[in-house]
Amino acid sequence: MSLKKHKPTTPSMRHTVLLTNSVLSKKKPHKKLVRKVKYSAGRNKGRISMRHKGGRVKRMYRELDFKRDKRDVVALVEAIEYDPNRSANIVLLKYKDGERRYIVHPAGLRVGMEVVAGEDIPVRVGNATKLANIPSGLKVHNVELKKGAGAKLCRSAGNSAQVMGGDRGYIQLKMPSGEIRLVSGECYATIGEVGNYDHSNVKLGKAGRKRHKGIRPTVRGQAMGAHEHPHGGGEAKDRVGGQRKSVYGHRTDVKTRRNKRTNRYIITRRKSKTRKEVKKLSN
Repeated sequence: MSLKKHKPTTPSMRHTVLLTNSVLSKKKPHKKLVRKVKYSAGRNKGRISMRHKGGRVKRMYRELDFKRDKRDVVALVEAIEYDPNRSANIVLLKYKDGERRYIVHPAGLRVGMEVVAGEDIPVRVGNATKLANIPSGLKVHNVELKKGAGAKLCRSAGNSAQVMGGDRGYIQLKMPSGEIRLVSGECYATIGEVGNYDHSNVKLGKAGRKRHKGIRPTVRGQAMGAHEHPHGGGEAKDRVGGQRKSVYGHRTDVKTRRNKRTNRYIITRRKSKTRKEVKKLSN
């Protein structure tokens, strides 16, 4: 999908950059694969458990097939649709036996093309197979971490992992973060990258679009009072120093990974950005 700029008829439209719908099919979602989803607006039993959420436009959830467990049955790409629940678009597949399923849209897959999942299949965009069957150097998405558990990695727009080869039943994958990780060769993955690359280049242009997505305004801690946030008070801006804290007083500049059980699967850690690099990106 390409980007679309607007005429500067209003202050908000001057900087607005949105996605075109040229790739999407003009078709309503398949009724049998759509269900209602309860929206809690970041609340648990009435209490706010996640700040800055609320007031979202109503939306329906699309049931996606992350397991690709319909093996060796050819499916036709019937439509490419917008999904309000994720950054990537979705594809409606129609199998030869008449069943329909949604999958994440791989870049380059068009209406009328065919895809299949199984072990002895051609290496082609949209096809799903075991990591052990995928040649080194290819990019994959919708990667399983456990055999048969469904895809957990590389599901958002423009994401993919690169197959680096493997040994002893495990495959090395280079993740989008730069981390190199071991994944079982029995796990399934879809060949190709997730489409909708330009999703990260969208500029909403006005606060209203943010509210439609259910994102409420975020206020800096330093702009608050001392009783509202650890950074508040306004006396000395530099007193925060390296002790950056959340509104609850917990430090936010420490690593939160505590899963020692899976450490042995990580060969190379992702490169952490310095505070200066993070500041440049935010600006």
